Amino acid sequence: MKKISALFTMMLVTAYAMAQLVSPPNGDNQKAKVIQWIGPVEVSIVYSSPDVHAPNGDDRKGHIWGELIHVGYIDQGFGTAKEAPWRAGANENTVITFSHDVKIEGKDLKAGSYGLFLGYAKEGQSTWIFSNNTSSWGSYFYNKSEDALRVNVTPVDGAYTEYLTYGFEDRKSNGATAFLQWENKKVPFKIGVANVNEIYVSQMRNQLRSNLGFDSRNYTAAAQFAAQNKINLEEALKWADSGMDPNLGGQEDFNGLNAKSTVLRAMGKNAEADAAMDKAIKIPGTPVQAIHQYGRGLLNAGQKEKAMEVFQYNAKVHPEEKFTPNVGLARGYTALGDKKNAIKYWEIAIKNLPANQAANLPMYQAEIQKLKG
Repeated sequence: MKKISALFTMMLVTAYAMAQLVSPPNGDNQKAKVIQWIGPVEVSIVYSSPDVHAPNGDDRKGHIWGELIHVGYIDQGFGTAKEAPWRAGANENTVITFSHDVKIEGKDLKAGSYGLFLGYAKEGQSTWIFSNNTSSWGSYFYNKSEDALRVNVTPVDGAYTEYLTYGFEDRKSNGATAFLQWENKKVPFKIGVANVNEIYVSQMRNQLRSNLGFDSRNYTAAAQFAAQNKINLEEALKWADSGMDPNLGGQEDFNGLNAKSTVLRAMGKNAEADAAMDKAIKIPGTPVQAIHQYGRGLLNAGQKEKAMEVFQYNAKVHPEEKFTPNVGLARGYTALGDKKNAIKYWEIAIKNLPANQAANLPMYQAEIQKLKG
């Protein structure tokens, strides 16, 4: 009986150690989490958020930076750290996680989770520390040998913030600035992703091997992305062909050939690109607007004669369309310096102005006035 009782007691102790009741955070420092995406890269910061007013109500304004947040690296009188930075939060480690490799203030940092600490300086630069230790309480057990990266930054004045807050600003497609803001100061650090488009392409490649690869349009979209960003072009050309592969549900149409042409042009194979587009616009059923936009693209590229051929072809195969082909001819003749014909086709186009183009009428009339001088 005693053995059973002892075993039962041991089981209770073990169970208590494994699972404790939920309780409010220590010091009422509420847990918080902020997430920011930089393109395909996810950055998250999990932290505990103290406020300027102490739990007992004391107003600590003017006593946060340099007092509650200690200067430099100190022995806190507890734990193993003799030169501890500030925990950059409260309670457990503040933890920052990157889904992919990044650059912090221009320095490389691998994907993963890091304990975030701050070596605060009253003047000059402070030091953000990214530690491989993410599971400690505060900085009492901080160990410099676990540092993955240190970067120096300059704190700046900020709007008054009662609760310690992390956030992101200056957000761009390949970077953002993270910051800690509390009381009247903000301490930033820049996050950069040098290979955003390569990450996108890598994800597309994997997705095309999943059920998304059963839709031929996804190959076309991937090819267009690669061409527009001049990346992974050899594989992009294969994707463009796959987008027109009947075995994948595709067919040779304007969109598919346009994607292939875009890739070929990005590869510097202009003759092959032109041949693909000549074929694309002649596919039966190709929309008048698609042909028109191709012609506009040629005009923008300075290929006036080639653009004029496309506009003329559009008018020939779409005689029922009285607006868009005539706009194309007007723009083509304008580019070639033939004012008489340019005015003629602008006037025809305006006479056949569809309702959805009414708002653009002043712009079209202005084109005629410019030609008439």
